[in-house]
Amino acid sequence: MKKHFKTLILSIISSVTTSIILGSIFFINKQETSCKTFPQNLMYISTSNASSSLTIPQIVKKAAPSVVAIKTSITVPNRLNQALSQTSSEGSGIIFDANGYIMTNYHVVEYADPKNPYSKYTTLEVFLPDGRQSKAQFIGGDKKTDLAVIKISLDNLPVAELGNSDSLEVGELAVAIGNPLGINFAGTVTSGIISAVNRKVQIGDKVLNLIQTDAAINPGNSGGALVNSKGQVIGINTAKISNLGLEGLGFAIPINDAKPIIDQLVMFGYVKGRPFIGISGREITQAISNIYKIPQGIYVISVTKGSGAEKAGIKVGDIILKLDNKRVISLLELENIKSKYKAGDTVEVVLYRDGKQITTKLTFSEEK
Repeated sequence: MKKHFKTLILSIISSVTTSIILGSIFFINKQETSCKTFPQNLMYISTSNASSSLTIPQIVKKAAPSVVAIKTSITVPNRLNQALSQTSSEGSGIIFDANGYIMTNYHVVEYADPKNPYSKYTTLEVFLPDGRQSKAQFIGGDKKTDLAVIKISLDNLPVAELGNSDSLEVGELAVAIGNPLGINFAGTVTSGIISAVNRKVQIGDKVLNLIQTDAAINPGNSGGALVNSKGQVIGINTAKISNLGLEGLGFAIPINDAKPIIDQLVMFGYVKGRPFIGISGREITQAISNIYKIPQGIYVISVTKGSGAEKAGIKVGDIILKLDNKRVISLLELENIKSKYKAGDTVEVVLYRDGKQITTKLTFSEEK
């Protein structure tokens, strides 16, 4: 990211929380059932240019019925099984199949992911523009791309038409539909233009390829639709950069980038082939290194049973010094090296244990 962005606040435009305990609005300050019904063609992207441009009211009539509000409610009980704390958050989603599949951002529904320790306390509800509502099932999510799929069981559902984000041109009309500030403002429509395409934006420990727009995107819009002049969804609203005196910097995941991820989430619940090491770790900074007389690296806090790390003999308390003969002192560096491989690949790992360096072979397992 360019230097002048370093003073900006990058916010993931998540849902509006009613508690500070488990809220899902994130700011980065630089100042399942056993049987699934799959969509027959999964996500179909229209490549036709035959449709003429619509007016904004026509666009809204076509696209808005398929944009839903998503409410995540978390109730954590105490030892007596009484409600200890409650929190709720709201975001948006897009119905892309008549069987009830809805795509959204992972950060909107992450607490419902079975991998999340709070999932057993979490309920998902979906509110349609026609007044209907339904509980939803978490189908799959991918934190790396901030995409997720949930599913509702209702009939006669409106389905979004998907456009072709690869054909976008800077300057063309963009309409954002979603639920800024929650359900009370459901179906809010803002308009602008495509400000840029293929914009690389760092969010947390990942860099996403995004569409930039000046259509207003606010908390609660996450997972909502960015629509073109034909009323076709060409992006999933995801983030904004905000700073005092700065407006008009909203971002959406291109629908062509989202499609293969969404397809795999529907079919498998995760993205197949992703490499997985199988550890959680903490960075040993230079200051900690000096105090405890240990090398900088990644201190292993836990090892996942059955993972490549366990099979390689990595233990809690080890410090990872090198992966694939490359020095690592941050989790981001470890992630960047890992991302160049696929599940089943084998690399060399250098560890620090009991004052000695140990070299071992690690075969990446599959991230699920």
